[in-house]
Amino acid sequence: MFEFSFPWAFVLLPLPLLVYFLLPEKEEKENTALRVPNTHAFLGNNTAVDAKNFSTLLPLTLMWLLVVTASARPQWLGEPIAIPTEGRDLMVAVDLSGSMKARDMEVRGQLVDRLSMIKFVLGDFISRRVGDRLGLILFADTAYLQAPLTYDRTTVETLLNESLIGLVGDNTAVGDAIGLAVKRFRLRDESNRVLILLTDGRNTAGNITPEQALTLAVENQVTIYTIGVGSNQRSMFGFSMPSAGADFDEASLRNIAEQTGGQFFKAQDTQSLVQIYQRLDLLEPVEAGNEKMRPQQALYFWPLGMALLMSILMACYRIIQASRLRRLSQAEERNLPGDL
Repeated sequence: MFEFSFPWAFVLLPLPLLVYFLLPEKEEKENTALRVPNTHAFLGNNTAVDAKNFSTLLPLTLMWLLVVTASARPQWLGEPIAIPTEGRDLMVAVDLSGSMKARDMEVRGQLVDRLSMIKFVLGDFISRRVGDRLGLILFADTAYLQAPLTYDRTTVETLLNESLIGLVGDNTAVGDAIGLAVKRFRLRDESNRVLILLTDGRNTAGNITPEQALTLAVENQVTIYTIGVGSNQRSMFGFSMPSAGADFDEASLRNIAEQTGGQFFKAQDTQSLVQIYQRLDLLEPVEAGNEKMRPQQALYFWPLGMALLMSILMACYRIIQASRLRRLSQAEERNLPGDL
């Protein structure tokens, strides 16, 4: 269906006429005399002036009509598309502390650090969150909101992939990450509030303790799923060797999850993390709705582009006419007698 977003813009159509009739006329200056050898060039002068005015007035009128039409914002509305009206408000908090550099994880047979493994598996998890609002928190010395709750899953995944270890410090502020998530959830009255906390360490920094953050989460009905990331072994040349280890505080993470109605998981390899995300899909199902939206396609650039093209053509025509008149004037000057 075709429609105008701002149809009231068409009230501007008579504006040039109002300006023409309401503005005071300019005082005509007395013309100086011009001596010419003959008057053949001025025969039918009135007809030429009228034709010139009409040839100028017509394109100007069309350009004004096109500009006003573009200002009215024409658009094409597509067929209604059903979208979910309810879903999860899912905040993901990712640890960027220095210990995430430990290369004790495998992705497609290659040894990678813990953050790279999280990015690899979490990317697929994010892509499946159709209908959910996703947010991203990065934390180390403190917690930062990298992406607010949004339906734009592509942007959230891009911001996650751009994150770097040590970007916000080397320590682990678990309490700050939980507190920041609770603060963002409080801005939404009706929400299925879920926080997924991924960390490989214990709380060593921050403005609030995990216990204080847990109290806030319980009061605001935030469900927290905690995931301890890390492996006690790493592979090298086909042999198992000791790694930096999974130094997360399992007791604290388990308590946070249980007190908020969530669950604690251990992610010691890629497959473990994949299974965790699959279980989260079952634990927090999406509620579908029947709200519909109609995609909009803007069309204002068509009349605006036509007006611009007409103005360019008109300017070129004026330049060509001026050049032609200049050449005729020079030719007449060469044919005039010396004294008139």
